[in-house]
Amino acid sequence: MIAALFIPCLHEHIYAETALSMVKILKYLGVGVKYIEDQTCCGQPAFNTGYRKETIQLAEKFISLFADEEFIVAPSGSCVSMVRNRYGDLDLKPGYLLRYKSMRTRIFEFTEFIVNVLEFDKIDSGSFKHNVTYHDSCHLSRELGIREQPRKLIKGIKDINLIEMEEPDLCCGFGGTFSYKFKDISIEMVKSKCQKIEDSSAEFCIGADSSCLMNIEGFLRKNNMTARTMHIADLLAVSLNL
Repeated sequence: MIAALFIPCLHEHIYAETALSMVKILKYLGVGVKYIEDQTCCGQPAFNTGYRKETIQLAEKFISLFADEEFIVAPSGSCVSMVRNRYGDLDLKPGYLLRYKSMRTRIFEFTEFIVNVLEFDKIDSGSFKHNVTYHDSCHLSRELGIREQPRKLIKGIKDINLIEMEEPDLCCGFGGTFSYKFKDISIEMVKSKCQKIEDSSAEFCIGADSSCLMNIEGFLRKNNMTARTMHIADLLAVSLNL
C-alpha cells in the first residue's frame, strides 16, 4: 500500500516536524509513502475569502497531481475537507470534474486513514505518561464527521490519561482570515477555548489541525497558561520514540 502525502502549507512552512511525524507513523504501520514535488496550496484560504475563480487553478492543479493516486493522506482536517467537500462547488472543467469525483473518495485525514482504512484502533507499544485533552476542530468534526478516530488512537496509548474538556467542539476562533478580519471576536473565542482547556487540568491539548493548535498555543503562551498543544501525529510519534 502506498499513500501519497498531501502536505498543507502550514506544515511545509511552520510545522514540518508534524508532517515528518505523520510519515514516521505511516511507515511504522507498514504503509509506503510518496511525496509529489509539485504540490501547492489546496486553495482553501482563497476559497474561504471569496476568491472562487482564483481557486479553480489551484484545484485543477491538485486534481492533476493526485487524481491517479490510490490513497492521499494529510495531517489536516480543514485541508482534506476543502478538497473532499469544496472542490465540487467550483466551476471545474468537465475533464477535471470527472477525475475529482473519483479522487474525492480517496483522500483522507491522518487519523481517519489509520482507523477507517488501515483498521487500527490503537497503535501498540506507545506510552505517554501525561494528562491530555482533545480539541475537536471545526472542519474535522463538522464537515468530515471525524470525532472518535483520534480519541481511539489517544486512548490506545499506554499510561495516557484523556480528560474531556467542557465543549470540546467549541471553535477556537481561528478560521484562517477570520482571525485577521474579526480580531476582537476571534480573541474572545480562543480565550473561552483556552479557559476550558485549563479547567480540564490537562498538560497537553491534542488536536488534528495545526492551524487551530497554533491559535490556541499562541493564547496559552501569551497569557502564561500551563497547558501546551500537540498535534496527534506528534503525540503518536513521541509515544513510540520515533
